[in-house]
Amino acid sequence: MTDPIADMLTRLRNAVQAKQQEIVFPASTMKLDIAKILKEEGYVKEVSSYKEGPKGFIKIQLKWGPSKKSSITAIRKVSKPGLRKYVGKDDIPRVLNGLGIAIVSTSKGIMTDRKARELGVGGEIVCTVC
Repeated sequence: MTDPIADMLTRLRNAVQAKQQEIVFPASTMKLDIAKILKEEGYVKEVSSYKEGPKGFIKIQLKWGPSKKSSITAIRKVSKPGLRKYVGKDDIPRVLNGLGIAIVSTSKGIMTDRKARELGVGGEIVCTVC
């Protein structure tokens, strides 16, 4: 697999379209950080990680509204292996004028666009969620 983050986002997007309650995928530190950001921002209900033999997995419980609408309407990978997208602290994009989030990989860790602006750091735009 050339891009495990894109695989994670695709699995998440497919689970939302199929109206599944939870999703399980192979773990990595970066994937776990992204999943924790999605939980902190209220896009998913619960995030947990576990080991099964030598391999680790991440389980995400999706969040659904009262009319069976998902809290995630769109999730898109921005920086791709063939074309990385780096921005400075002043060029961090706003997703839907602040209604969505951009997840940024910075020298201080993975964080939301708001936190990166607050800390005054730029980095690689991993994905956008709204």
